[in-house]
Amino acid sequence: MAKGLLVTYALWAVGGPAGLHHLYLGRDSHALLWMLTLGGGGLGWLLEFWKLPSFVAQANKAQGQRQSPRGVTPPLSPIRFVAQVIVGIYFGLVALISLSSMVNFYIVALPLAVGLGVLLVAAVGNQTSDFKNTIGAAFLTSPIFYGRPIAILPISVAASITAQKHRRYKASVASEPLSVRLYRLGLAYLAFTGPLAYSALCNTTATLSYVAEILGSLLNWFNLFPLLGHLMELFLLLPYRIWRLLMGDPGFNSSYFQEWEKLYEFFQSFQDEKRQLAYQVLGLPEGATNEEIHQSYRELVKIWHPDHNLDQTEEAQKHFLEIQAAYEVLSQPRKHRGSWR
Repeated sequence: MAKGLLVTYALWAVGGPAGLHHLYLGRDSHALLWMLTLGGGGLGWLLEFWKLPSFVAQANKAQGQRQSPRGVTPPLSPIRFVAQVIVGIYFGLVALISLSSMVNFYIVALPLAVGLGVLLVAAVGNQTSDFKNTIGAAFLTSPIFYGRPIAILPISVAASITAQKHRRYKASVASEPLSVRLYRLGLAYLAFTGPLAYSALCNTTATLSYVAEILGSLLNWFNLFPLLGHLMELFLLLPYRIWRLLMGDPGFNSSYFQEWEKLYEFFQSFQDEKRQLAYQVLGLPEGATNEEIHQSYRELVKIWHPDHNLDQTEEAQKHFLEIQAAYEVLSQPRKHRGSWR
């Protein structure tokens, strides 16, 4: 049955951020992407207003086309590449918040999550990419930045480049019943939101700490790239600016970045508390020198090494991990409040 433009616009207006219009047009990958990102943060949903006629024409053409073009490579799309990188980072951040307690998280769960995010964007519309090569690129990049939240960025970039290199048109398949498609989308949605919901509801404090730590690490990383840092500031302040404009106060003065400062201070407070706890674990006063930190670490490691405490292995293992975590925190250079500007 041919798809109607008016029906598509109606579904776009009613349930656009949930991907109802894409579901109607048979664009299940696009529908899932919109479900997981709420229409690309609302911006992608709004921009689609002008693209709906082409989506409808593409859906009707696909219904009457028996075979997809073979041996033809889709044109390179910078917009799709950027979207792959962004969604890959988004999937990685969600995984870092909800699954970081897993064993070998940085080796298995993180590259898999980022790679799946990249592949989801690659499968939007009539295109797709090679699963093995894209996931393989993510897994090969992950060990290089092991244990660092910033690993999400290079993993996403590497997977996106590989996905673009192996891009191709989708093979024609027989249409499936709506119930089967909804079942598949429901499983994918639960697989994405389930761990995050469990982490947020059952371990709220730890989840907030993870979020603050991750965003704090990203903000610190942007110190090295002033232009990207400025763009990040504009992005985070965009909802606030729109609100001010709608409320009839379009003027912005020297306190333009006041909300950004509050946000940064909120994240920085978690970092400060983490360093204070690390000093306590190592039995040192705040402001101890690097030599004192290293010396205390070596002494405590000798005392609480599991091999030296066979009669209390569990307790020794717990203290040993705490000492290592504290040393890792204090070994990182502390960012001063003004360094982000």
